[in-house]
Amino acid sequence: MRSVSPLLLYRSTACIRHFERPPYNESDLRSVYHIREYDVMKLKHIKEPIDIFISHDWPVGIYEYGNLKRLVQRKPHFQEEIRKRTLGSLPAAELLNQLKPHYWFSGHLHCNFAAVIQHRDNGSITKFLALDKCLPGRKFLQIVDVNSDPGPYEIQYDEEWLAITRKFNSIFPSSQKTVHLRPEQLDKQDYREWVRNKLITRGARPFDFVQTVSPFDPSRPLTRSSTSDAWNQLSDDGNSAEAGDVDELEELAEDEDGDA
Repeated sequence: MRSVSPLLLYRSTACIRHFERPPYNESDLRSVYHIREYDVMKLKHIKEPIDIFISHDWPVGIYEYGNLKRLVQRKPHFQEEIRKRTLGSLPAAELLNQLKPHYWFSGHLHCNFAAVIQHRDNGSITKFLALDKCLPGRKFLQIVDVNSDPGPYEIQYDEEWLAITRKFNSIFPSSQKTVHLRPEQLDKQDYREWVRNKLITRGARPFDFVQTVSPFDPSRPLTRSSTSDAWNQLSDDGNSAEAGDVDELEELAEDEDGDA
């Protein structure tokens, strides 16, 4: 099973570069969690099938494929944005039409909404679901059965995505200077070969997940001291992922010896 989770909020005036650096000022705090043109360009180079796409924003226009009347009845203030086609994210809509995942899940607008999109070019279907805010009496949880290959299941590095990341690492826009990003066609073969060789050496699994704190026991009420003890146990336990594991993942996306 393959999932993509950019999870960031869209705003047209912030969709350019990654320029924020800690310590964040007030403006940075409002812009740092928005998705950028660079991120969207990388996502558009994905060619292999995607099972699940998770985004914070809805794709713009998604409301046309579900019960629009009921949506407006529940959220009448959406009507003006729907009329102007500004409700949702335009980059998300572009990615939906290009990547055609089997499922697309979103949040942000705090209401339950389902839609089914049949793509015109190949007839495939994307099932969209947005959930409500996590509050009593709201529809914030739903179980979805997703078809997948037989197990065992484990998290692995994604070879195609690491090749894309390596390709575009050299033009990562890290300042407020003007950057012209070209939607060039990516020949990933050389980059995939490089990534594949690294994964053969290091293994495709990022690290082993192990239990680090005791599971929640409903018979024991939560207290400030119990949550503090759990945090101390997590911090002191030697089984957490080593910093080197994270460094290895980052190195897969970086240039070696100054290569582009």
